[in-house]
Amino acid sequence: MDIVRLDRAAVLESVRVLERAAPGDWDRPTPCDRWTLRLLVEHMGTQHLGFTAAARGEGADPAAWEPRPAGDDPVEWYRGAAHALLDAFARPDVLERRFALPEIDAKARFPATTAIGFHFIDYVVHSWDVAAALGSRTAFAPAVLEAALPLALRVPDGAQREQPGAAFRPALDPDEGSGAGADGSGTLRRVLSALGRSPDWRPPHGS
Repeated sequence: MDIVRLDRAAVLESVRVLERAAPGDWDRPTPCDRWTLRLLVEHMGTQHLGFTAAARGEGADPAAWEPRPAGDDPVEWYRGAAHALLDAFARPDVLERRFALPEIDAKARFPATTAIGFHFIDYVVHSWDVAAALGSRTAFAPAVLEAALPLALRVPDGAQREQPGAAFRPALDPDEGSGAGADGSGTLRRVLSALGRSPDWRPPHGS
């Protein structure tokens, strides 16, 4: 599994779906509780910049993970953060590095493949979050979703997912709801359900 290539596909898909956003979309609700589309995009871009710092050996600095505002052009701001991340992960020595990810464990240093795997599964899900908020769809290649599923199933479930600020909510039954899900992919449905997203989520009426 080429985790750098898979992560690149997830990040580029997040850029693609976000480019459909119009100026009036930033207050739209998203599948992420209490986050508008703007807040979600600011989180996503901030995480790109944090992982960029981590790939350079600078992830232990709390400032690397401080939230950033997206400004007047959230799409362009996000695109810049995404490409900074892709450039950092494309370095020839990136897989030899160990990443400081203080939001996961302040003391640990994660092997690059593990750290990039965390990032990859996050951006498969966040690409769907953005697409769902915009009433759109993702267009992941089957191989990307097939690689994401075992990673999603490996994320620990339990009480920690009930805590405020948890990255994922408790797992759901993928067989509940309308079947293939908004993107027509049973694999995507299983990924989302494993991480507490309802594949059948739609913006509230009138949003």
